[in-house]
Amino acid sequence: MKICIYGAGAIGGLIGTRLAATGQHDLSAVARGATLAALQTQGFRVQSAAGLISGPVQAEQDPARLGPQDVVVIAVKGGALPNIAMSIAPLLGPDTVVLPALNGVPWWFGESLPALQGLELPAVNPGGTLSEAIALKHVVGCVVHASASCPEPGLVHHRMGQGLIIGEPLGGVSERLQALAAALRGAGFEVTESPRIQQDVWYKLWGNMTMNPISALTGATCDQVLADPLLREFCSAAMREAAVIGERLGCPIAQSPEDRHAVTQKLGAFKTSMLQDVEAGRSIELDAIVTSVQQIGQVLAVPTPFINALLGMTRVFARQRGLY
Repeated sequence: MKICIYGAGAIGGLIGTRLAATGQHDLSAVARGATLAALQTQGFRVQSAAGLISGPVQAEQDPARLGPQDVVVIAVKGGALPNIAMSIAPLLGPDTVVLPALNGVPWWFGESLPALQGLELPAVNPGGTLSEAIALKHVVGCVVHASASCPEPGLVHHRMGQGLIIGEPLGGVSERLQALAAALRGAGFEVTESPRIQQDVWYKLWGNMTMNPISALTGATCDQVLADPLLREFCSAAMREAAVIGERLGCPIAQSPEDRHAVTQKLGAFKTSMLQDVEAGRSIELDAIVTSVQQIGQVLAVPTPFINALLGMTRVFARQRGLY
């Protein structure tokens, strides 16, 4: 396959390196700045407890230099998505698969849910620009269960997790889904083909919607957040609101917040991606992870006082530091 990684940060670099290292695919990447320079001189690189793996890549700043692809993996922060909408067209052929490996609610989420069809979510699809640039027919949904970071441009440190859940936005199992799953499994990922990917998106969001911003606000790891009974209950209250929203969307949550906290505690002293961004002085993905949930709650007339408070506090915190 011809596969392009649009955004070769932690997750994009992890996926790209693993695929390139198989020697079975033609890998390219769209990047800029120091990351672009590192990819052009050293290729894809991932460091983990198992050692260093690497793979060749054609890295470019201009997507037009790469041409149409079989698969485009979008792995950028939410704030970069409008720029992708303006520049992705040269990568898309009639049958190109676009795999958005993103945090939070993706732009395509509401297009295939009856409760949200025809309604705009400005937090993740301002002005409908993304859905116009990337038609739903191209999209295969993706949920990433892996932890990685970039200690330096072009180098990924893979901490844990190999899980990728992929699925057709309209449901069912297609030939293209099976082919993509086979390629990702061949690269060492644990791939689940989901018959209803929206459910998987909402479940992951339900679990990290509170941990991400609260860790960013406090500078605490997940175990420290959950060790405080007041913070723990605040998280639970916001999660109960999100569970009601999920039920209205047709994405019910079978667990209780306490069930999920028990899973999170097993990660130990874990730094969320949002805390890592704050520490590195990078913009945070507040809109995809929290604002989108609050907006969906408004659309569905679900009261969200705890989510509102979480959004307001994190928004002011980030704006004061130039991170939002």
